[in-house]
Amino acid sequence: MNLKHVGLPGLAMVILMATSNAQAQCTQLLDHSVRQLAGEQVDRLCDTYQGQVVMIVNTASKCGFAPQFDGLEALYRKYKDQGFSVLGFPSQDFGGQEFASEAEAADFCRLTYGVQFPMYATTHAKKGKADPLFQGLAEAAGGDYPSWNFHKYIVDRNGKLVGSFGSFTGPSSSRIERVIEDALGG
Repeated sequence: MNLKHVGLPGLAMVILMATSNAQAQCTQLLDHSVRQLAGEQVDRLCDTYQGQVVMIVNTASKCGFAPQFDGLEALYRKYKDQGFSVLGFPSQDFGGQEFASEAEAADFCRLTYGVQFPMYATTHAKKGKADPLFQGLAEAAGGDYPSWNFHKYIVDRNGKLVGSFGSFTGPSSSRIERVIEDALGG
């Protein structure tokens, strides 16, 4: 379409159609707006991660599984240039093992484990309390809700859940890497 001759009403219609198409392409699993950890900026997951492979993890700074931050960061660095991201979501759901302050949680992740992957606002992941993002992930996984901190969900480039791994399956697991590489197309 040659926009030079469309005119203002026609241009408005083109923009509206493009916006509708972009929203229609948003997959249900990623159709959520979430606030960045200890910040004001809100990211719409579809807009930010559509077409990428993402691993979504409920985290807790004071948990015995917190050393998995190292492995999550290693995965992020290894595959980020191929269209992969880790998204961390602190949670108090299991043992109250997260800092009360989001600023403390953000500092802990960055200073203790060098976390550079995106971290989002403290949320609920536990069955019966799960926010819409974690509820959708668990339902897509056949009811596999996190039973503790550091549950990992992997969503492929098309927005389909392709993996759900409990706390005891660490980020360096060959099973997890295989799912990521398959989802990345390699």
